Amino acid sequence: MTLSLIAHLLLPPSPIPPTNIVTPSSSSSSSSTNPRIPLPTCSINPKTHLCSNLLSLALAVTLATPLPSLAIPSFNSPSRPLIPPTTPFSQSRDLPTGLDDNGKIRPCPSINPGCVSSNPKSSSFAFPWTIPDNSLQNAIQQLQQAILETQKNAKILMVEDTKDGQYLQAEVDGGFGRDVLEFLVKGDVVAYRSMATKVTYVYPFTTALGDSKGQEERMKKIVDQLGWYAPSFDSMD
Repeated sequence: MTLSLIAHLLLPPSPIPPTNIVTPSSSSSSSSTNPRIPLPTCSINPKTHLCSNLLSLALAVTLATPLPSLAIPSFNSPSRPLIPPTTPFSQSRDLPTGLDDNGKIRPCPSINPGCVSSNPKSSSFAFPWTIPDNSLQNAIQQLQQAILETQKNAKILMVEDTKDGQYLQAEVDGGFGRDVLEFLVKGDVVAYRSMATKVTYVYPFTTALGDSKGQEERMKKIVDQLGWYAPSFDSMD
């Protein structure tokens, strides 16, 4: 049906035959009649006719073509939450503290150069301390006292007995803010981590400022105050 309509629209119209109009007789002559006056033939411009037919053709095709279906999202369809991209900046805002799932001191985060840890998985590794026999009875109390005496604006945040040993967490002034000190006393061994809680970046670089030297010096002051044994790579030479 659509093709028939299109073909009909494209065909030129049939010429309209000329018609004559007979005028009535004048009052002065009863038997004579005026000659027939031919009307001008209606002519159609081919270009105008073609343009008109094309417009009609476009309208016919538009009406004959089915409308496309619109994809309307359903309000009941589950939407996935947008997950922000993970960057060193976002990771540095939430640095975990406390013991890990295995009850051990955590290693230093890879994005935080201002850290030192006795965890073997840490890039900035330091050897655990050894408590002498005469300090085993009150080791955790001596450790608290040494922190308060050697560190600036030190504050003991937590002392907790766990199945993995005695855990101590303290907070002190650091180079770019506050630093966190963590200790795990188990038997005659002290595992620890000293870490800056604020990671500083210089735009547009993604490498954080700082190093572990300042943390190593801090821990050396504490262990020297205690008089406990702290092995190091230098002592092994």
